[in-house]
Amino acid sequence: MKRRHRGRIPGASENPTGMYGKGSTKGNAHDLERARAQWSHRGSTRPPWSIDPGPGEESVWDYPRPPRLDPDRRLVRVIHGAIIIAESRRTIRVLETASPPTFYIPPSDVRIEFLVGGRGASHCEWKGDASYWSLRTDGAEIPNIGWSYGQPYSEFMAIQGYSSFYPAKVECYVGGERVQPQPGGFYGGWITREVLGPFKGEPGTGGW
Repeated sequence: MKRRHRGRIPGASENPTGMYGKGSTKGNAHDLERARAQWSHRGSTRPPWSIDPGPGEESVWDYPRPPRLDPDRRLVRVIHGAIIIAESRRTIRVLETASPPTFYIPPSDVRIEFLVGGRGASHCEWKGDASYWSLRTDGAEIPNIGWSYGQPYSEFMAIQGYSSFYPAKVECYVGGERVQPQPGGFYGGWITREVLGPFKGEPGTGGW
């Protein structure tokens, strides 16, 4: 039986600092504090349009802001064609209100020989400056398949040097299940069957 939302999904205004909170919070401590304070949804109360979770399920509307770090021991694999880019049972999930988890993989479990520096950079008000990875194999390059934080803010030092990947660009698996990408293209959340939304990423949800 298909579960229903508890209410109508409103059209939220876009995040005033830009999607992901990236790009305009890098200035001073006041700017950073303001960017962190803007969010109305912080995981303390589910909105009426959220989907109620059942046993063994999680609602992204129960995830907190600031995000929570959650070690995960399921087998995580990142693959492109015949290449295993990463494989780990020592990942850390970052859980933030309204978004599906992002899985961060320790550098020792990533095959860095297939990766080169990607294009551009971005800034997250919670985690800090991100740099991107592109995949290079057989003379071809797939740009910006993943990212990492070389010098994250102190609260997120546990993921320093860890990498996460976009399920829309490479195949990502958790416990054998193929991950579905978070909507919107920019976001990198990993949707698995136990994670319920609706998810930030669709048009009009930037303020979620």
